[in-house]
Amino acid sequence: MAPEVRDQRAAPRAVVNREFASVEEFIVEYVSNVSRAGVFVRSEDPLPVGTRVALRFTLILDELETLEGVGEVRRAVPPGGAEPAGMGVVFVELTRHSQALLERLLTSPR
Repeated sequence: MAPEVRDQRAAPRAVVNREFASVEEFIVEYVSNVSRAGVFVRSEDPLPVGTRVALRFTLILDELETLEGVGEVRRAVPPGGAEPAGMGVVFVELTRHSQALLERLLTSPR
């Protein structure tokens, strides 16, 4: 394994999605859109650009499925502006199962 890859995996990570304590908390922080490149996580307290995050969130396909992987915050939108507050997170590493789920989500007829 290349030293750079090893270093990335050892970098501190923050969990973006977690089990939410209340409905109100769920409304404050959630994944609002998904693409092949990454996700936008709505949050009133976005993490700084460059932060590595452990991603885990639920998709609704034929049934509930969980996408898991590692991402990096590339864009942070502070609260109070014209755009919804949150952060753009690019996928750095996804499990094979999560890659397949993402492909199904993005190619299935709606």
